[in-house]
Amino acid sequence: MKTSGILMPVFSLPSPYGIGTMGKHAYEFADYAASCGAKIWQVLPLGPTGYGDSPYQSFSSFAGNPYFIDPDFLVRDGLLKKADLPKKLPEGNKINYGEIYLTRGEMLRRAFAYSWDKVSGDAKRFAGEHPEIMDYALFMTAKTINGGVCWHDFPEELMLHEKNAVKELGEKHADEVNYHIYTQYLFFSQWKALKKYVNSLGMELLGDMPIYVAPDSADAWANPENFQFDQRRNPSLVAGVPPDYFSEDGQKWGNPLYDWDYIKNDGYSFWIRRVKAAAELYDAVRIDHFIGFANYYSVKAECPTAREGFWRDGPGIELFDKIKKEVPRIRLIAEDLGVVSDKVITLLKQTGYPSMRVLQFAFGGEDDNMHLPSNVPQNSVVYTSTHDNVPTCGWWENTSQKEKAEVARRLGKESPKMPDDLIRCALDCRAETVIIPMWDILGLGMEATVNAPGTAEGNWCWRLDKIPQSSIDISRK
Repeated sequence: MKTSGILMPVFSLPSPYGIGTMGKHAYEFADYAASCGAKIWQVLPLGPTGYGDSPYQSFSSFAGNPYFIDPDFLVRDGLLKKADLPKKLPEGNKINYGEIYLTRGEMLRRAFAYSWDKVSGDAKRFAGEHPEIMDYALFMTAKTINGGVCWHDFPEELMLHEKNAVKELGEKHADEVNYHIYTQYLFFSQWKALKKYVNSLGMELLGDMPIYVAPDSADAWANPENFQFDQRRNPSLVAGVPPDYFSEDGQKWGNPLYDWDYIKNDGYSFWIRRVKAAAELYDAVRIDHFIGFANYYSVKAECPTAREGFWRDGPGIELFDKIKKEVPRIRLIAEDLGVVSDKVITLLKQTGYPSMRVLQFAFGGEDDNMHLPSNVPQNSVVYTSTHDNVPTCGWWENTSQKEKAEVARRLGKESPKMPDDLIRCALDCRAETVIIPMWDILGLGMEATVNAPGTAEGNWCWRLDKIPQSSIDISRK
């Protein structure tokens, strides 16, 4: 039996406050997805974002994005005065992260002043049960009192995460630390309520876990031994991918690389903690850039592009055997897009995890193209497009006549209609799971592009103006 789902980022949900939240529109979207026959709602990473606003470059792998806290629900729950609601913004406009940073921060500060005493006991217990949330709260406090600089520019003792300096930070700035604990308590409370509702509809939440942590993150600051840092905590080598479909220069991501020898000797503790945290938020998780666990691309920090990088061996099956033992309740999906070497193929077989296929990639190349519908394996998750592709209508509009003819031939359609025929193709292929992004369900064009890889601006801004009133059937028995 095929399982169908919808990809819809939380930030793209309708909201009167400029960015999607875990409020009533999230519940309305869950109802809509269920009415379409979806059994999965896939979201993008939920972590707090920094410069560039990418959910794949988060201040913490363990924390939630305060932007997603719903203001109206805070009023409903007696945690915010109605007079302190942020101003309403036009529906459907692109997200203005600069404005959200100011308005949402002001609202949450007012909520903290008004209701911290009401929830402080529960919030502190929550932080005590989640030490990584305390790391995040201390990290954000250090950033705040130091003008928002990267942690490498903290005072030296604090930059080196020395025990006494961190303790002094927490004691001297306890109110600021409590504020960040408070926002996380609100986020997790609202998310868990939403997850419970989604599950009650017979749907699962599929999350997304970036393989790497952000350079400027509580993860790197509080756990430096897990990364390839020098004594000054600077990376000499950083993550990226070689030249590919998305970029002729490759992509130099700049994320710190793991010290897999240390992590192995530590019993893979850091990664077990990451997966356990994900298991609290989701029913299943897509691990982004799964290729990096078989072999990862390493780029010298001073190189201007990723062309000069080289491959190194990843941790392999031992890590995933440990995860299966320690966190058996979470199901993982391998995002294996990119350079799929024999090592990657072997690791996929060893784990048994479903891999990914994207139909927009299917119609170039030869008959052995792994994305061709006829080559899609049963143990896979097939997409019409992803957040890193343009919407299918935009792809179709901009593709060559030669490729259009190949699509028509492969689909057996004289004049394919997009996105309908690609959606139907996804639903009819052998994959056990199919995920259709919301922009393809609605037949939107280039205006609904979520992310253009290799570009620094204008990403992660697409918003839906309203939840559709009528649904389409994406179920396949």
